[in-house]
Amino acid sequence: MADRIVIVGGAMMGASLAWWLTEMGHPPGRITVVERDPSYAASGTAFSNSCIRQQFGNALNVRISRFGLDYLRDFPARMGDARVPPIAFRPFGYLYLAANAAQADRLRAAREVQASAGAATELLAPDEIARRWPFLEVSDLVLGSFGPEEGYFDGTTMFDWWRRMSGDRGVDWRHDEVTGIDTKGGRVRGVTCASGQRIEADTVVIAAGTRSAQVAAMAGLDLPVEPRKRYTWVFDAARPGTRDLPLTIDPTGFHVRTAGAGFMAGATPATDPGVDPDDFDGDWEIWEEVVWPVIAARIPAFETLRVRRSWLGHYDLTLLDANAVIGPWPDLPGLVTMCGFSGHGLQQAPAIGRGLAELLTRGRFETLDLSPLGPARLLSGEPFPELAII
Repeated sequence: MADRIVIVGGAMMGASLAWWLTEMGHPPGRITVVERDPSYAASGTAFSNSCIRQQFGNALNVRISRFGLDYLRDFPARMGDARVPPIAFRPFGYLYLAANAAQADRLRAAREVQASAGAATELLAPDEIARRWPFLEVSDLVLGSFGPEEGYFDGTTMFDWWRRMSGDRGVDWRHDEVTGIDTKGGRVRGVTCASGQRIEADTVVIAAGTRSAQVAAMAGLDLPVEPRKRYTWVFDAARPGTRDLPLTIDPTGFHVRTAGAGFMAGATPATDPGVDPDDFDGDWEIWEEVVWPVIAARIPAFETLRVRRSWLGHYDLTLLDANAVIGPWPDLPGLVTMCGFSGHGLQQAPAIGRGLAELLTRGRFETLDLSPLGPARLLSGEPFPELAII
């Protein structure tokens, strides 16, 4: 008989896995998703800027995104239901900028990796950047890297339909909170919930985002995944040119892009400690003191603008190497992780959900070999590095 699977966390990753498990033929009645807050108001899914890129420094991450790009472009057919709408996709591109030789060398090395995995990344000299986007200040630049098949996609629609259709097929979606994991006898046997209910399970998948380390601790595990604060601002300003502003990653690390009729900017704080999953207090002075001056220097048209709204979300950052942690936990049969996406979760959800469903139903990865992302590397201390983190 098929395993009883409990998925802890019903946001983007939990929904993806639940859907793909049913696609792989796992009996829906033996799948339970436990979500503590079905409003998802404080989830990483809710705060995501919902973009997809192929400009990674690791070939596996490039292939994961390429799978996701093909999937979202063919979403209604993949779902196999006439009710499912197309996924909106706006490919304004990503533009990485380098201001010194070391940054330029990283872009060149990454471009080789991306090309080997099928991405159409272009390296651009400063004069070419100025020709394509004349509103950008390029006098301090030495190189740029542009990905034309990258941009915004409607991740909310994808998430909603995965959740809805997995439920229609018979997956048990529960509003509850896992408070304990039973590991008697050295293997997973089930979970207990805040409601007092116990759910028997052969496999427990931790897909709890920024709370994943807390859930893992219930099984006695030290999972090095931490919530980290990330800022976003949406603002109005005069259009700086006739072309869309690509998602432009300044050499400082700040980024800015087109967002509908306006623009969106994001930043990592200079001091970036691990925080509590419920800590959404922000140091909002960094906008006027740090972020806006950099953006306005890069795009002089943004010297005058009006911030419409802002928010602070969290990355679930894997401390070892900023890559996802996917697969069975060594020495604890039945415990599986699906977390630590470090800001890449929405764009990686199609490939990761399918891959983990393959592993749980067929015993192996088939579409993409995700084994380098397994948790064994956390115990050995051998990173699977990814330097292209925004």
